[in-house]
Amino acid sequence: MEHNRVKEVRESLLMSKAELARKADVSPLTITRIERGSPCRMETMRKIILALGYKLTDKGKVFPNG
Repeated sequence: MEHNRVKEVRESLLMSKAELARKADVSPLTITRIERGSPCRMETMRKIILALGYKLTDKGKVFPNG
């Protein structure tokens, strides 16, 4: 199981799962799975990083092991 900070970052931004899913153009179920530690595709990771307002160079702040 991969540890990521998606939920932590999302909650710090007071953003709902649905809002993040919409901004990242993925399903809310995908967000739930990723927050639980399921692996995801590089493209999905990229969308989430950008949807959270980070630059791709800040990837480590959201996906430390990615």
